[in-house]
This record gives sequence, structure tokens and C-alpha cells, in this order.
Amino acid sequence: MLRESAARSAQLADGIDAVAPGLLWIRETRTIVAADAHLAYEDVIGGALPTWSTTDAISVLQKAAAELGARELLFLGDVIHGARMSDGAAREVQSGLDRLRAHAAVTLVAGNHEGRTRGADVLGDTVEYAERSGWLLMHGDHPICHGERAPLGAPVEPRPSLSRAGVIIGHLHPSIRSNGTSAPVFLAGPRIIVVPALTPYSDGLDVCGDDCFEALQAFGATTRSELQVVAATHELVYPLGSVSGLRQELRRPSQPQQHRYRRKFLRPDR
Repeated sequence: MLRESAARSAQLADGIDAVAPGLLWIRETRTIVAADAHLAYEDVIGGALPTWSTTDAISVLQKAAAELGARELLFLGDVIHGARMSDGAAREVQSGLDRLRAHAAVTLVAGNHEGRTRGADVLGDTVEYAERSGWLLMHGDHPICHGERAPLGAPVEPRPSLSRAGVIIGHLHPSIRSNGTSAPVFLAGPRIIVVPALTPYSDGLDVCGDDCFEALQAFGATTRSELQVVAATHELVYPLGSVSGLRQELRRPSQPQQHRYRRKFLRPDR
């Protein structure tokens, strides 16, 4: 399988790039897209831990916004790990989002972890989807069927359709697994892009598995060979070829690898 050279960014579609450390960059609107941040994770699960991952996520986004000259930071659902959290954690999330607003406009797409309230008490206003540069951006917890999305308990909004360039989703926490390690990855097909999770607390859904491909079929994916994989580390992104090629390679006997991708996690949130 041919691998291109690692770089700070890799083009996924016309005008859309994967950038380290796992963020999407839409050039026309100068939008950074971050999926599945799960802010306040440690507090929501009841762990006796500081919410260090919230601080880290905000710092990553501040740095990316400054380096890229972003006009917008768009969270692609599961902004928070849950709508019920301590007052202190809520203030930390709100303060972090305010710091980001000092760099760029912030758009919050709601996901399943925002629940029926869509996280209103912590996040304020959220949207069910957004459109940028001809692409539909939504969390991805509900498939699009016949051009409609109707999440249970969600505010009534005009229903989106796929009569656009395609759809950009999160939700799946796409990853690759090998030799006991897990790496977050982007997936990109002709009409779909999946953004990896920003949270460090999930080992993700293996893109080589049947569950991942079945989920992508609901968004128009038809073959594994059309889906390109780009792994992300803190500093670089690594184009790895197609899902079908990767499946074949990972079935081979293990060989020494120049690069190993490791993630720290307490437990998956799937």
C-alpha cells in the first residue's frame, strides 16, 4: 500500500484539509471543525479527577485558530460529555468557549451527548446542522434517509438534504488499531468526510470493521475502496490509502513500524 509523506495537512476534498492534531480546515470560510470534544468528561462520569482534557482541548483549538487565522471554530456535536455536570465544570466549559470566541466565531452543533436539552444550560444556543462551502455539517448520530434528519426531541428546523457537495460528520470516533495501539483517523469519500474525535478518552471505532462501514452506508458510502484514511497525531497527518487496502495490510503478519500511534484513555465513552 502506497503511503504519501507525512505532513501538517492533507487534502480530503476540494478546499477541505485534514490538519494536525485531528481538525478539519475549510479554506473558503476559514473554518476549523472539531468533532466530539466531550468537554468536562472527567466531571460528567463522576471521576475524582480535574477536567484536564477540557483545558487541553481549548488550548489545542486556540493554537490552531491563531496559526491558521481562523474566522470560525465549529464544534461538530458532543461538545460536552453530558448535559449534567457540576457548576464548576460548567463554568470551566463556558470560560473555555469564551476564550475561543476571542479568536473567532464559535458555532456549536448539538450531538447525542447534549441530550434532549441540547446542552442549553451549559452551552447556550446550539444548532442541529450547518452548511459551509456547499457541505452539510452534522453530528452523525442519525442517518440521513430521503434527505431528512429527525433526532428525537430536537428543535424543529428545516430538514437538510444531501443535494450538496456531501456531508461532514463526527460521532463515530474513527480510528485504526494495530499491535495494541489506537490512532484517530479521518475518513474521506466522494460525498462524505468523517472527522476524528478530539477527546483522548475513546479508543474509537475501527474503520476496518464492519460496524463502521455499515454506519457510513447510511450517509451514502458504497465501497471501502472509495474511503481514504488519514491518521492524525499531535504534529502530523499520515495518508494511509483506502480502507480496503488498509484492511488487507493489517491482516498480514506484524512488521516493525517506523511510526507508532498511541492514545491515552481512561475508558471509552461509546
